Amino acid sequence: MKSLTLRSAAGVVASLAVSAALVPASTARAEARPGDVDKTTAETLGRIAGVVLTDRTAAIVDGKVKGHATAPSTKKARLSSATARSEKTVVTELRQRRAKLKALGEAYSAGDTRVTVDRAGAAGKKATVRVTETTQLTYEKIHGDEPGTTGFQAHHELSFTATGNGAWELAGIKNLDEIPQINAPAPTAPEAKATAGAGDMPNAPEASVWPFVKRLPKDNRATGLDYKAMADYAEKYWKNYNPAYRKYPLGNGGDCTNFVSQALKAGGWKHAPGKAGDYTKWWYGSDTQSDSWTGVNEWSWFALNSNRVKPLKYVYQMEVGDVLQADFDRDGSKDHTMLVTYRDALGTPYLTYHSFDTYRRSMLSLSVTLPFTKWYAYRT
Repeated sequence: MKSLTLRSAAGVVASLAVSAALVPASTARAEARPGDVDKTTAETLGRIAGVVLTDRTAAIVDGKVKGHATAPSTKKARLSSATARSEKTVVTELRQRRAKLKALGEAYSAGDTRVTVDRAGAAGKKATVRVTETTQLTYEKIHGDEPGTTGFQAHHELSFTATGNGAWELAGIKNLDEIPQINAPAPTAPEAKATAGAGDMPNAPEASVWPFVKRLPKDNRATGLDYKAMADYAEKYWKNYNPAYRKYPLGNGGDCTNFVSQALKAGGWKHAPGKAGDYTKWWYGSDTQSDSWTGVNEWSWFALNSNRVKPLKYVYQMEVGDVLQADFDRDGSKDHTMLVTYRDALGTPYLTYHSFDTYRRSMLSLSVTLPFTKWYAYRT
């Protein structure tokens, strides 16, 4: 899908909701065969996703926002009344998040949201479109040494319904990623039961989000590791994956720990060969790898068993090259692995990671967006 540049989308959701002009459901017919969505219609429906997602980005940015243009006047679409109300609530929530982050010392001076259509299909009067959102935010220089930007890719599924006059109406939008990005609605409180882990494996203690604590510097010379090389690797391949390694989509467990393992190896971690299922081993081979190379919990067990890491009591003690893990549903089983690739003078770590491909997202953003998550911080 061709990228288009446009004005800020503030207020676009509301204007779409009351617009009488609609996108034709199909250049050929309203009721397409299953999977049959022509390119023009797919691009048009993708533009609607761009409008909605750009509007969300605008809600968390103080300055200018760029994104996808609306369709030409003869090819417009609208949100259903229910979706318009829902998006109004989302935008209000995001504005509140923006205010909370700014009170804590983080803000964004500009944003740019682009949307590409990955897949589109229709059956009868229903259409489903999956899109990838690529958003870049510019950090506002509040205390001076924030990173220049943060960026991410997110995946969404949009549901459309053909209206009686032969046009599509957006009925809903669903986030397909497990971890919501900064411009996505916050998750609800989880209701999960504890899950048993490997009984003979060490269990990392939970790290506290608050308060900011005194810095706990690393002794780089003592470890012999190159933490800058770890960060450089992660920031080089956060979006464009290294073709020298296999990658694992979300349906196959995700790529987050695989990616962190690659970065750790780039910084000096050595293979510990052995059986793939032995959690005291860690390695990558031409056709397979140890479970600890790709598994979130398995990596933690290896890292603690081998004494290659030490648990940190507070997340704000993390330095470049340290690892953060998350248990989103608080069931005792860790779900996600990230690497610190930047730290500012005030003590905020910035995380880079895969599966929910993200560059330099602040710990502040993570903690504000995911208030129910359990965090585990490791000094490498």
